[in-house]
Amino acid sequence: MPWIIPVLVLLIPILAIVLDSPLGQAAAARLKDSSPEELPGDSDRVLYLEGEVDRLGTEVQRLAEEGQFLHRLLTEREPREALPSGDSGQPD
Repeated sequence: MPWIIPVLVLLIPILAIVLDSPLGQAAAARLKDSSPEELPGDSDRVLYLEGEVDRLGTEVQRLAEEGQFLHRLLTEREPREALPSGDSGQPD
């Protein structure tokens, strides 16, 4: 147990030297700057995704209009005349 005091006495200055070194400062800067709010390149990605959403919305609207047109076409067309039966009165 008496060896803990010399270890603590040595660790305090060593820790201060490491934290004050360029390596310690770089680690601190990285921890400080690595906020999850915005990473580099996110704005380009967001702009691209917004463009894709707009494009897909336009495509969905076009497909809906095509579907409505086809529905109108099928429901409004005139019924065809009945096909003549095989019994037209002419001998075979």
